[in-house]
Amino acid sequence: MTRTAVDTSDGWLEPDELSEARRRLPMVYVNGVPVRVDSAGAVQSIGLLLQSSADGEISRELVSGRVFYHERIRDALLRHIEKDLGPMALPQVPPSPQPFTVAEYFPTEGVSGYFDPRQHAVALAYILPVTGDFSPRQDALRLDWLTPDEAAGSAVQAEMASGQGLVLRQALAHLGFPPA
Repeated sequence: MTRTAVDTSDGWLEPDELSEARRRLPMVYVNGVPVRVDSAGAVQSIGLLLQSSADGEISRELVSGRVFYHERIRDALLRHIEKDLGPMALPQVPPSPQPFTVAEYFPTEGVSGYFDPRQHAVALAYILPVTGDFSPRQDALRLDWLTPDEAAGSAVQAEMASGQGLVLRQALAHLGFPPA
């Protein structure tokens, strides 16, 4: 059976349509935790983006973004890795991607450990081994590679906003690095 490429270019909403959809529907996102592994597959480091917000706040974040209408999860992960880490980042998406957790972001703080003031969003979270060269997206200051112990540290956790620190802690536990 021949597989036909699906055009997802119409999967993006205009700003007013997106605003209306965010007010009425949960949005589907992917969160990616980029990792470097050794030849035996053991995690050596975890990549976190360092960025500055419009109000000058510095924070760390995971690779993340919306899933387009009619876009496979695999394709959304690849698109966001390229967007956030650069076109020469080479992710290894497993043949059957299964999220290690599902994070449900709410526009009201305190409903869950995840907060997004813009919307109710459901994010499928994946650990993605990556190789290649990295050139973080334009709004990121840099990409830092941290050891699992550094990533689990209170200083890094304090720099993560909107509950992404919780996703990172869950990723570390899934990888065999339980919280200290």
